[in-house]
Amino acid sequence: MTKPVKIGLVQMSMMADPAENAARAERAIEQAVAQGARVVCLPELFLTRYFCQVESAEVFDLAEPIPGPTTERFCRAAQRVGAALIVPIFERRASGVYHNSAVVIDRQGRIAGHYRKMHIPDDPAYYEKYYFAPGDLGFLAVSVEGLRVGVLICWDQWFPEAARLTAAAGADILFYPTAIGWHPDERHEHGDEQRDAWITVQRGHAVANGVFVAAVNRVGFEAPPQGPQRGLQFWGSSFAAGPLGAVIAEAPTDAEAVVVVEIDPGRIEAVRRGWPFWRDRRIDAYGPITNRWGDGPAGR
Repeated sequence: MTKPVKIGLVQMSMMADPAENAARAERAIEQAVAQGARVVCLPELFLTRYFCQVESAEVFDLAEPIPGPTTERFCRAAQRVGAALIVPIFERRASGVYHNSAVVIDRQGRIAGHYRKMHIPDDPAYYEKYYFAPGDLGFLAVSVEGLRVGVLICWDQWFPEAARLTAAAGADILFYPTAIGWHPDERHEHGDEQRDAWITVQRGHAVANGVFVAAVNRVGFEAPPQGPQRGLQFWGSSFAAGPLGAVIAEAPTDAEAVVVVEIDPGRIEAVRRGWPFWRDRRIDAYGPITNRWGDGPAGR
């Protein structure tokens, strides 16, 4: 029988020094655990400022292997605080091959899961294709602290297929470590609409799959050290939603926060009985979804 579990969402502003960010992340984890959190998630690429605003070969020096120094540090931290951690990493897989990744560390300090971001954006100030190869480990759901935890990363949160396949792997909750914000030229006209779309699509994944969702964003303004970009204002707003899409906890748009909220995986059974989307899926008819568009072989 499942029991309620408290989860922690760490919304951070990032400093220039990775060591300082790691220390601040550990303190935030300790704060979340002190409030009862059993699973704590950090934001995407939390060790550094968001370097993808520009393309610079020197940035690759920040990448590290898995396992490596950061995983070893946070494995020790997980063991010390007695909680599971979701720790994003700029992963160096081999010379010239890098990924935007995250590991799930159990309370014994062991790496229980490893996810590589599947969908890689390439937009102004989000030049991630320059840095990251697409993930190739599939969609992750791993058991820690009485939960089946799924991990997806930032741009993945816009894709219903990623949420569906992670939920189909058995996830009770989809964690989305994130780095998303406003372009200065767009915030006045489109800012509210963009942030609302971001929240809405993830609430939709919760409803469509009958799972919990937790989005964990950074916050604050970050200007690139060089190049024409004017910087990004990360909008915070880290939140958790239940399997009917209701937001059950939310952080502010403009401040760091440690959000701890209790979720009950037993709620998933009740929701799916009443809203049986999984029962009524027409898996025999979904072949064309593997096409880029509807004019592929399976769509004819």
